[in-house]
Amino acid sequence: MAKTAWVTDSTAYLDKELKNHPDLYTIPLTILLDGEEFTDGVDLTPAQLFDRLTQLKHPPKTSQPAVGAFQTLYKQLEKGYDRIVTILISGKLSGTVSSSVQAAKLVNIPVTTFDSHILTYPMSALVKKAMDLEAAGEKLETIIEKLEQIRDTGETYVLVGSLEQLHRGGRMTGLQFFLGSMLKVKPIISFNEGALFVKEKVRSEKKAKEKILNYFRSAYEKNKIEEVYILYGLHIEDANEWGRELQQQFPELKIVCCPLGAVIGVHAGENTLGISWFNQMN
Repeated sequence: MAKTAWVTDSTAYLDKELKNHPDLYTIPLTILLDGEEFTDGVDLTPAQLFDRLTQLKHPPKTSQPAVGAFQTLYKQLEKGYDRIVTILISGKLSGTVSSSVQAAKLVNIPVTTFDSHILTYPMSALVKKAMDLEAAGEKLETIIEKLEQIRDTGETYVLVGSLEQLHRGGRMTGLQFFLGSMLKVKPIISFNEGALFVKEKVRSEKKAKEKILNYFRSAYEKNKIEEVYILYGLHIEDANEWGRELQQQFPELKIVCCPLGAVIGVHAGENTLGISWFNQMN
């Protein structure tokens, strides 16, 4: 049986299981704050990030790992593994997928790069699923095919904490930002094949949460949803509160609360709150 090295990027949320996995490797993205460079997950916590954001003179930036960084890691992995499977943040949000694909051409070990079309813990859930499928004896081609099927059933809805940050980070046009600010609109952001779009606009966060709960209830009634991921910028208490509300209505549901992390926080803001799930995980 081929020995596989698993690679993901620093926007993934690594729980205890993934942190302790001997064959999982993480490659970091970079955050630039007024010309100062930070390595995601290494020398900048989300709390430190959000404190710095209030003092910046220039819009913050994030940067994908260089091709050379992937190449270096892949060359190291050549020594102990037969193949590499890399599962990364959506290619519509970052050039990280592209860097991995280019690096794969420069090494002597087979590399499969998978675009998760998502980020943070939903991406981590795909990593776990791929590992489970391999442990069950599935061939790599089958693993990738099943991951694509699962990925394409995913639903994610986000209440962005700061329209201004999203705008300054280049993720929202000036017109959208202007309308959202002037009308006090609370847009529900979703994903379509890995790209962000405005699913719906409502006039308050309470109504937005009610809308999202209705999306989930409809999906739950149609599909065998076993777990849901609540994503937050900085304030875990808001995520836990939403989790308790869900648990009361869906007592058999497994709920995982996890931070978005610094790279996503740069664009979304500390008050961001989201929910994500896959309609089919089998």
